[in-house]
Amino acid sequence: MDMLRGRLVGLILGILALVAAIATPAAATPCANLQTLALEQTTITLATDVTGGIFTIPGTNPAQSITGLPAFCRVAATIAPTLDSSIKVEVWLPATMWNGRFLGLGSGGFGGYYDYSGLAYRLKAGYAVAYTGLGTGTSGCTVHYCGSDGNKGNALAIALGDTATPSLGLYGHPERIADFGHRAVHLMTLRSKEIIQAFYQQSPTKAYFFGCSTGGQSGLMEAQRYPDDYDGILVGAPAYNRTHLYATTPLGWRNTHATPGRMIQAGQMALINKAVLAKCAGRDGGVQSDQFLTDPRHCRFDPEVLQCTGGDVPPACLTAEQVTTMQNYYAGTVDSVTGERIVPGFAPGSETEDLSAKGLLLKEQLPEPLFDGPLYWVYGPTFGQPGSTINHTNFDIHRDLPTVEAMLAEPLNATSADLSAFRARGGRLIMYQGWADELVMPQNTIDYFNALVTFDGSQFKSPRHGDTRVEEARFGGDESHPALRRTQSYARLYMVPGMYHCNGGPGPNSFAFLPALQDWVENGTPPRSVVATKYVDDTAPNVQMTRPLCVFPKIAKYNGSGSTDDAANFTCVGHEGHHDHDPNDGR
Repeated sequence: MDMLRGRLVGLILGILALVAAIATPAAATPCANLQTLALEQTTITLATDVTGGIFTIPGTNPAQSITGLPAFCRVAATIAPTLDSSIKVEVWLPATMWNGRFLGLGSGGFGGYYDYSGLAYRLKAGYAVAYTGLGTGTSGCTVHYCGSDGNKGNALAIALGDTATPSLGLYGHPERIADFGHRAVHLMTLRSKEIIQAFYQQSPTKAYFFGCSTGGQSGLMEAQRYPDDYDGILVGAPAYNRTHLYATTPLGWRNTHATPGRMIQAGQMALINKAVLAKCAGRDGGVQSDQFLTDPRHCRFDPEVLQCTGGDVPPACLTAEQVTTMQNYYAGTVDSVTGERIVPGFAPGSETEDLSAKGLLLKEQLPEPLFDGPLYWVYGPTFGQPGSTINHTNFDIHRDLPTVEAMLAEPLNATSADLSAFRARGGRLIMYQGWADELVMPQNTIDYFNALVTFDGSQFKSPRHGDTRVEEARFGGDESHPALRRTQSYARLYMVPGMYHCNGGPGPNSFAFLPALQDWVENGTPPRSVVATKYVDDTAPNVQMTRPLCVFPKIAKYNGSGSTDDAANFTCVGHEGHHDHDPNDGR
């Protein structure tokens, strides 16, 4: 009996030792020693222990701090793959309880900053985590501006970080454009893994990437161009076809500035949203009381129903000119000569008075288009000056998009649907997209997923479906479709009802996909539905409602009984007859 007890004790101690070895690597190198670490094209500028649970964010006045942190080694580095490059990177390494994984974080907008809160949040979860400003800070870029004609005293532009004087952004710096487009994240990843190896004396067991918007584009770039960098990639609202998105910013701005009467007034977006919900809520899988749409593709809404009649006047109704503005908002952009769809329109249900959503109400009040910086990279300072040959007031898609693509498509666009190398090495991709996004059109992300299905379908034929190269991959809810099954074996998309760009919005906008991605990569368990939460005032812990987020093309449908605020009363179902809307369909 004593011998058996001894064996059991020994077994337990062995298991505990194994867990401890995984959680806390032995013989970690002192953090300060990393200061002299020799890495290719890289200068370590700081390597220091951060203890006491508090980190003071550099450059904040008054000083801002992040609290409740575990002890960690903070490493800062500058990577210079070219003479004109200056890619700033931070790597945070848990002193104890490292979970063995590396997590690369994606930047937002035009980069040029550190997301210290993001680093801290993932550090607390046990990751060795890294972030880069994408190499744009040297050019003075901020999240929203990387080239402009100056804020011209506009309070909203100033609040968004626009400078008082004209800025050229990355004009004349093709290497910095390449850094921003793809190289910065790739080199951050390589150097971070080397720093992790040097500090812990072992490599990470798995590597993950997480980013939204620009970070989403960065994640797709990693899967497409650098498939060996990450085992799992999580991307939200991926701005993957950047040349198309940037080229349409002047048209969106001109939509409301064509005449003084085209501008939407305060209160009118709420008016439109109320009409959209009255017509469509509850007819798309959700319930009638929802303040958002579950699948806006089912909503046939024409803003002309709100056109002023009799003695009605705005903002209680829309003028004929405002109806045109909103019809263009939903329609998207096409090449007027060829009829090619350049970008889809925004979805019904995305109308909001909330300026933080960076939607139509904000953009129409700015002195020039929001996020048009890359057009300065192509045309220089004259792009912000009306009267010049090509500027934001006369930019023409058919005439000028080819010029933009000739310069920017290669370094910026993550449009390849061939992820075969990433899939072959066991890589897994999760994408998510808010249906109420007013920056990246929801259909844009669906289009990319459809492109994956179409590409995967082109690789083989099925006796049941014949040639599976289906234009637009209109497979409905048929999960038996071989091309869809092939794509979902390594890539899945989740559409988030009522969510703005990356976060916020009236729908369930708080969720955690990273654990599901890890389980998929490490245990081979494909993710199904993920529960999303809407907190009261978007602040935990008081829960307003929960809903399941379903693997696209399925949607969450109410079971018909029980609380509509409880995800347990919804089921993910295939929804035949959905409509990937065409901007010319007369909606």
